[in-house]
Amino acid sequence: MDFRFSRIITTLVFILAGLSIIFLIVRPLDRISRPVKSGESSRTRVVLPGEAVREPGQGGQDTERMAYEDSVKPRVSLEDGELAVQILSQDFDGDSMDEQIIAYRNLLEIESPLYITYIEYEARERTYRRVWSAPTAATRPGTLSLYTMDLIGDRSLCILVNGMNGAGEHTLTIFRKNIRDISRDNSQDTSRDNYFNKIAEIRIDGSISVKETERTQAYQSGVAPGRSFSISAYGHDYGSENLLDQIEISYTYNPVNGLYEQSGTTRVPGTQIEQHRLRELLSGTPGVFEQFINDLWYYVSPEGTVERDQYIFFDPASREVIFFGDETQQVFTWQNSNATRYGLYISSQNLSVSTLRRSIDIELESLDSIRVKVFEDVRLRINVNDSWDGSYRRAGTVEKGAVKNSSAVEPFANAVYESPLGTLYFSRDGAFELHSVDSPSAAVRRGHYVFFRINSQRLLELRFQDRAEGSGREIYAVEDGSAEGSLSLSPVRLGSKGVIK
Repeated sequence: MDFRFSRIITTLVFILAGLSIIFLIVRPLDRISRPVKSGESSRTRVVLPGEAVREPGQGGQDTERMAYEDSVKPRVSLEDGELAVQILSQDFDGDSMDEQIIAYRNLLEIESPLYITYIEYEARERTYRRVWSAPTAATRPGTLSLYTMDLIGDRSLCILVNGMNGAGEHTLTIFRKNIRDISRDNSQDTSRDNYFNKIAEIRIDGSISVKETERTQAYQSGVAPGRSFSISAYGHDYGSENLLDQIEISYTYNPVNGLYEQSGTTRVPGTQIEQHRLRELLSGTPGVFEQFINDLWYYVSPEGTVERDQYIFFDPASREVIFFGDETQQVFTWQNSNATRYGLYISSQNLSVSTLRRSIDIELESLDSIRVKVFEDVRLRINVNDSWDGSYRRAGTVEKGAVKNSSAVEPFANAVYESPLGTLYFSRDGAFELHSVDSPSAAVRRGHYVFFRINSQRLLELRFQDRAEGSGREIYAVEDGSAEGSLSLSPVRLGSKGVIK
């Protein structure tokens, strides 16, 4: 019995020892091979090619972005039904603290005008409070442009609200901050009628612009006031049979009553165009005029010369507007259109800098020319050719003898190039065709192209009509090829820092 019991114990010990060895071998493998549970941290770090690894404390761009985002957030809560349209943060009273102007609409009101309200910083309570509100003449939120300017010349900021109303009229409402001191003891007064005075409200079926004049060095130095700016409003001349004839109404500031008053009218004759065609273009349907301006337009100087180094390309199919000037290209997303009596009002947003908005007022000048006025977000002005206002001529009508700068890059060419992608045909009218090598008869891509230059870099942009492949927009760096008459193309991207290879 004892011998048999001893054999059983020995056998059990060997079995347990074997199981222990197997457990010690398998357990680490299991811990290595088992998947990481959700929530467990991993030491692996993925770095995208070309992305700079930012160390702590080097978030410069993020800091700027956060600062801007903070400036466009309402400092106070709006009432029920009130929806903010635009927000402008600025120091109005020189206390080093930004106040806010909020443009908003009231969803509870039918055909509601757009309002603005003033948000002031209360130093004693260390909080912001809403102290004043007033309606404007604009009713369409997508057309609103809110900015400030020293219109009077006394260094007091005026609030200018550009926009359009339901009748398709351009509107301009101007408020001036009251120069009288407002007692803090009246902080419980809910009317707040004395914070700002309305000094102008203009509605017209044409366009409205502020005529800025050069001010003296004494004004720039702060020792003397400057001249007040005037305002010009262009409307239809109802006494003329030509639909393009206009009347310019001038407004000047009256220091006695503190208002802008009408000071004169001038007839502005328009180009004589076949009236039936004119009525088609100005029918009030945005799509009709969009197709009319679907082209490349060169700037025409006051002397009548066409400048190929400044142009605007309207692309309604891709919903983009491209500005080129000072050897820099800016692409804006075409957000919405509003028909006007003389053309179209476009609201757009910069493709690279999403916080930059630009409104474009386009008027028909002739069947081959348009007149453009650009209203830009002055808080984020890009230091590239701010002078976009003026006349533009369709690219197809530009004569070579009218070109002012002959050394500029020729945007178009008549040429045929063979490439690994296929045969590329360039036409003088700005169109191109790319015939695929694999199936020349079936795979033909068409679109528009343009050669341009940024600094010393020559570039080519291809804009495909068919967006089935890629984004529909390709940009290449252009260099002369090894063979005579050939080009070497390298794909690049355009960003806020320029050309990125």
